[in-house]
Amino acid sequence: MKNLVLASKSPRRREILKKAGFTFDIITSDYEEELDNKEFSYQKIETLAKNKAFGAINNIKQPALIISADTVVVLDNKILTKPIDRNDAFKTLQSLSNRVHEVVTSICILDSETQKYIINSTTTKVEFNHFSNEMINYYIDNYKPYDKAGAYGIQELPEGYINNIIGDIENVIGLSSNTVKESILQLENLL
Repeated sequence: MKNLVLASKSPRRREILKKAGFTFDIITSDYEEELDNKEFSYQKIETLAKNKAFGAINNIKQPALIISADTVVVLDNKILTKPIDRNDAFKTLQSLSNRVHEVVTSICILDSETQKYIINSTTTKVEFNHFSNEMINYYIDNYKPYDKAGAYGIQELPEGYINNIIGDIENVIGLSSNTVKESILQLENLL
């Protein structure tokens, strides 16, 4: 198998892949992510993941399989982005209170030599309990909601915030190692 390269700055994605036994280098992608609007579609998120992978090709020194990903939090078919300030974080968490939302991660595996690629998306449903204003303020004051889509990190939510998770929790943290493994196998079958 070719060398693996992760085109992501996310420490959570690095940790998941290391725990799953992957050996990889880390590079950055030159692609500047931009959402034209907040309407969710799988095509939109998969295109972002693909563009991140292709945006990393010029930064690698030897042939490799590039792993890129894009994760979004979706409520009522709208993408919840990273909050811009405390008020935005508060409103976002308030909107998720006592509701079910989806976390979608699209993963692209790109062969830098052939430029063939595979894209797979994983969806996990997350149901939160009711959040009081005190719970929301506590989370904002004690954790870092500003660099996370949907204003939360599932791995750091205190007890009592989550009611149920249906699907792969790794997907909510950053990416599913199982989806990465399956995608690499699919791409190797194409090469």
